[in-house]
Amino acid sequence: MNTEDGVSIMSNNINPPEVDLTVLDEIIEKYKGQRWSLIPLLQEVQEKLGYIPPEAIKQIADGLDIFPSQVQGVISFYTGLYTTPRGKNIVKVCRGTACHVRGGKTILKLVKQNLDLEEGETSPDFEYTLETVACIGVCAIAPNMVINNDNYGQLNPKKVTQIFSSRDQK
Repeated sequence: MNTEDGVSIMSNNINPPEVDLTVLDEIIEKYKGQRWSLIPLLQEVQEKLGYIPPEAIKQIADGLDIFPSQVQGVISFYTGLYTTPRGKNIVKVCRGTACHVRGGKTILKLVKQNLDLEEGETSPDFEYTLETVACIGVCAIAPNMVINNDNYGQLNPKKVTQIFSSRDQK
């Protein structure tokens, strides 16, 4: 864990692509001095850059006239905000009860093998990020996973292999 300006930063040993922090100026200017706007500002930064660079936290805090620790606190509280770059394709494998009972553990193992990733990791080329979720909410088609906005259900080993081999051909 690194510390920058008193803010904790998790490291995942990936060298992120270079980020142009000047894009923050325009976003911060829209919300300047409006403390209530921290969450929308962070969402906009993440949408624009793909994540919230840790080196941007102090700049954001200064723009809203709050402490960097307050910015970091909000980022760490909300699971949808990230301080590390994520892959272009987000793979979420369900670990819910229905998926577990129907072989979800095997599906997760196969996805890990296909992507050569562990849970929470991003591939070095930033193509994939692998996550697990408590429930995707489509238990009737368990076991399942979501890649970006595409839901894949009634998974079995053959389907998992086909999904990733067809994605690699695109």
